[in-house]
Amino acid sequence: MPLPTLRQLQFFESLARNQSFSRAAEECHVSQSTLSAGIKELEGVLESMLVDRTSRQFALTTLGETIAGRAEEMLGLARDMVRVAEARPPLTGDLRLGLIPTIGPFLLPQLMPLIGKSYPALRLFLREELTNQLVDGLRAGRIDIAVLAMPVETDGLDTLIFGEDPFLFACAPDHPLAARKSVSSEALAAENLLLLEDGHCLRDHALSACHLQPRDTADAFGATSLFTLAQMVRSGLGTTLLPQLAVTAGLADVTGLVTIPVIDPGGHAPSRDLGLAWRRGSDREAEAVDLAKLMAG
Repeated sequence: MPLPTLRQLQFFESLARNQSFSRAAEECHVSQSTLSAGIKELEGVLESMLVDRTSRQFALTTLGETIAGRAEEMLGLARDMVRVAEARPPLTGDLRLGLIPTIGPFLLPQLMPLIGKSYPALRLFLREELTNQLVDGLRAGRIDIAVLAMPVETDGLDTLIFGEDPFLFACAPDHPLAARKSVSSEALAAENLLLLEDGHCLRDHALSACHLQPRDTADAFGATSLFTLAQMVRSGLGTTLLPQLAVTAGLADVTGLVTIPVIDPGGHAPSRDLGLAWRRGSDREAEAVDLAKLMAG
């Protein structure tokens, strides 16, 4: 049996990800007819249908879903091969950096000038997504390095911790705890605690670090960003936990919140770890180490 070409796999991976022939063709810089022909050639090579053409909406066949995942992996390996052959110095050329929403907006303003000064030959392409999406992107080779809050599922990935980010109790200025110098983690269970909605790792990390259960949080609301969450707290809907990174960047000042250190029963401040992740075997370790030094300050 003949083997699929990388061009055919590239067309199909883009189609599966964009779920649109027109968007995939635009991304691959070819006409829609050329992309469609490439997909049919791939189906001919595999002697199987990959796209369900009986459905009025875009859909892959069961085999198509499996092949899409394999195509991502193979294209990632091909990109790594090209990079190794180029043998460029670290942090030169193109780098696709992913960040989660609870880190990116607060880290990038201080990071970008440092990168521009230290690595002027680097072209940085940024992508903000949730943790699971970034991990999938790393494994598929769509992004090169991701800035994540640890711990995460690291199967197939290498990681490097570059900082610790404590959680702070945040409330409106007229809240009964606003004058406290610290708040115990036990006291949080009595609060109407608002957190980001499910899917954001900050929610799980905050609950775990502060030894809370999901039942200890408010069920009625789930914000999709830290800024929205802070505005809800300022409106008197409850209290929350904010990472120090966001507070240092001015989130509490902009929204008029009071922030107070949290102390657990052992006398420690609950926190999350900040780290970098990259695909194992992708030759990105040296670049991750250099980036970690900049991010650690």
